[in-house]
Amino acid sequence: MTPPVFLNHLGVVCALGHGTTEVAQALFGAQPTGVAPSPDFASRVLHVGQVTSPLVATDALPVHLRSRNNALLLTALAQVRPAVDEALLRYGPQRVAVVLGTSTSGIGESEAAIKVREATGELPAHFDVRQQELGSPALALNHVLGVKGPSFVISTACSSSAKSLATAARLLRSGIADAVITGGADALCAFTVAGFASLDSVSEARCNPMSVHRRGINIGEGAALFLMTREPGPVRLAGWGESSDAHHLSAPEPGGRGALVAMRTAMERAGVTAADVGYVNLHGTATPQNDAMESRAVASLLGQAVPCSSTKPLTGHTLGAAGALEAALCWLTLTDAHGRLPPHWWDGEADPELPALALVKPGTALGRPPRYVLSNSFAFGGSNAALLLGTA
Repeated sequence: MTPPVFLNHLGVVCALGHGTTEVAQALFGAQPTGVAPSPDFASRVLHVGQVTSPLVATDALPVHLRSRNNALLLTALAQVRPAVDEALLRYGPQRVAVVLGTSTSGIGESEAAIKVREATGELPAHFDVRQQELGSPALALNHVLGVKGPSFVISTACSSSAKSLATAARLLRSGIADAVITGGADALCAFTVAGFASLDSVSEARCNPMSVHRRGINIGEGAALFLMTREPGPVRLAGWGESSDAHHLSAPEPGGRGALVAMRTAMERAGVTAADVGYVNLHGTATPQNDAMESRAVASLLGQAVPCSSTKPLTGHTLGAAGALEAALCWLTLTDAHGRLPPHWWDGEADPELPALALVKPGTALGRPPRYVLSNSFAFGGSNAALLLGTA
């Protein structure tokens, strides 16, 4: 029998706050928070999911590993560091792996350096082009922790860190590792905001998923790190599914066929049926095409009665960190004694062209945690990932 894998410990930082207690309080709160207007990332004021709490300093890292992306990562790590150190001592550094997701890495540092060069003719002394290498987050954790097991970064746009959790589970189930530090991090930068703006996919106001008035995403930043092992813990990664649309560079397959395959595979791997799923954390970007295809796929597989919400109006779309961050929000949902569900913040104006999903209203609580929750992540290039988390 294939051994189960558990998400034993969680460290998280995002626009909702720092640490599990603060993030949970904001997640289940009576008013939307997190995403807020900012003039810092575009020529106009946009709503973004910016981390405003202090971050762990990167001074102990070599210059080529110093970035806001890695500062977010180290801030999440600090919350689980005692458990990670214990795992390293128990299993040995050769048996501990690191698998992370990101998309921005240190692009923000390159942006700042280019501005200095334009003004002075010289790049700043503290800049190193390697700061933006995609492998930087794994190298940073290796430097801090002395991990000797497999260590790498997955970068498949918005499915990156969901895939990192699935990959971590495979390392554990295959016996390659006994513990995996897994999750993802992404930092806000003008480059990604401009890229999505060029596709007319950015909303100036708080994003409005599933609404007939939806206009696009809010970019966000954050980090979520799990210590995953085969030892029993509060939450189990029961299943995962991955697929590829092979349809378009930036648009999803309209019928949601790839999304459907990912969700169905996650459920089949876990051996659960639609009736077992108590909540769905939607990818829910508030773009016209994503919401259309995802609502069709969810309704087709699970029906229209399962509670659903998008948490991106609270955190923003954290891109390469989104899969791990939203798995973290599902972890908080599964460990909430009152069975509170993350609310779906929107204007309430449903799109009549979409299936009417059961979008969670503020204050909804089941009285007990759901048995299973599903978290969706869908990326450019048709890269799809779904994670099924369950109570231990």
